[in-house]
This record gives sequence, C-alpha cells and structure tokens, in this order.
Amino acid sequence: MSSIRFERISRTFRVGGQLVPALADIDLHVDEREFVAIVGPSGCGKTTLLRMAAGLDHPTSGRVLVGGRPVTGPGPDRAVVFQQFALFPWKTIRDNIGFGLKCTGVSRAQREPIVERYLKVMGLDGHGDAYPHQLSGGMQQRVALARSYALEPEVLLMDEPFGALDAQTRIDMQEELIRLSRVHPRTVLFITHSVDEAVYLADRVVAMDRRPGRVREIMDIAQIRRSEKWGELPVEEVMDLESFNHLRTRIWRLLRRGDGEASGHGVVDNPPLRTQPAQKTKLRRAQ
Repeated sequence: MSSIRFERISRTFRVGGQLVPALADIDLHVDEREFVAIVGPSGCGKTTLLRMAAGLDHPTSGRVLVGGRPVTGPGPDRAVVFQQFALFPWKTIRDNIGFGLKCTGVSRAQREPIVERYLKVMGLDGHGDAYPHQLSGGMQQRVALARSYALEPEVLLMDEPFGALDAQTRIDMQEELIRLSRVHPRTVLFITHSVDEAVYLADRVVAMDRRPGRVREIMDIAQIRRSEKWGELPVEEVMDLESFNHLRTRIWRLLRRGDGEASGHGVVDNPPLRTQPAQKTKLRRAQ
C-alpha cells in the first residue's frame, strides 16, 4: 500500500522567539497510485507538508501515515525530487542514477542493469559517462527522476521539480512525467506554483489558503482527464480544451478571491466537475 494520509496536521515554527503557525488542521488523503498536486500562495506550507510525508519534518500535532504506517523518518518507500536537481557534480550520470541503490546495499552487478534501464527510459542513452554540468537543465532533471524511479519507490514526492526549467523544457518534462505515470504508476504528491501544471498533471488539485496553511478546496480532475483522453494529447492541445480552461480559471478565481465559493463560470458541464469543500467558514483572500 502506498497511500498518504495527513490527519489533523498542524505545524508551528519558532522564529525570533515567537511561535509562527505554518499549517493548521490539515486533513488530506492521497490514494494509492493517485497523482495529487497542491497549489497555493507562497508560505502556505506546501513544502512543509511534502517534507512531513518524506520524514524530513514532523507535525506539531496530528500525524502522517504512508501505507497505513506512521511516518517517523525517511524511508526507501518514498523518493523526493527537488526543484534543484541535487546531483553530485563529481559523479557521472550513471553513478548519480545508481547512488540511491548503492546506499541501500544493492551490489554493482545488480545496479548496472537497473541503471541502464532507466538511462533508456529517460532518453539518456549515450550520456551515462557524462557529468551533470555537461547536460542541459532538462536532461539533469531527467537524471534526478531516473535516480528516484530506480529505487522503485511506492511514493514520489515532488517539490517544484520543473520550476527551474525554461518554458519549453518544462512542457517537455510535464509530458515525460505523464508518460512515466502511465508506464510506471506511483503515488505522487506534487507541489507547484503553476495552476496550469497542476491541472494538466494531477488527478486532484488541492488549493490551499495562505498562512497558516489550510486546505481550501479539492478539485477532482481524473474523470475529465480520462473522458477527454488528455494523456494521449500534446500539452498545448490539452491547454486549448474548454474543460482545461474552465478548471484553470476556477482555481485562479478561488486563489485570488479567497471566498471559498467557485464561480459558476468555472463549472465543467460535461463531464460534471466534482469538488470537495474543505471548510465551511469564510476564507481570507489569497493575494
């Protein structure tokens, strides 16, 4: 099992002698092999949630479970992909991909076919003996993804993984991730500032309020994606679809207005858009 569950999560940091609430009363469940993206204003606690799932941070109250087990620290069942590629500049691409396997005790003889497989899967054939500085940003991020997939994790935790890429490379990587999700499905928690990226990639999009971060609304997109076969279309064609633009507009209005009520103009009539309201109280405006 690879579900992720945040149960009544709150997180407070001490800053300059004062307690600063970062997250408040978060209840969120990511199903096994579901792709969930989180969007929200800077400082709303998106990355803090992801770090808790990774075991790199811990809630002040509440608990985080992965596969039904409480998270007490990092584990081989979870892999993290950061915005900065976090590659070792002195290691070859082949050694970077195999590094996690080496750390878990996999022998060189066992590592080699796995590394070669993911060099091919990621379109990095012929670059195994190169070093990170010899590759473009997009290719370096492919190496980071290959390193994560090589570990065969149950859960992928992705924190703005394409944020440092140029626009065209970012689109290429989004299409690559969709392809990988079909061939090698994983449970994915994906943090992004891009509403377009969230709508294109995710089965559900979680919109968060500003600090202290709370879940404002959850939008179910999987049904629309399946019925219109988004995964079989180039990203630019998906972004031209009426349903995509309605969803994007609805999320933007939600984030900008902060009134907790979506405009009727954002409703997708066929198939119907299903949302899960996060709270009943009136919410503050997200600027």
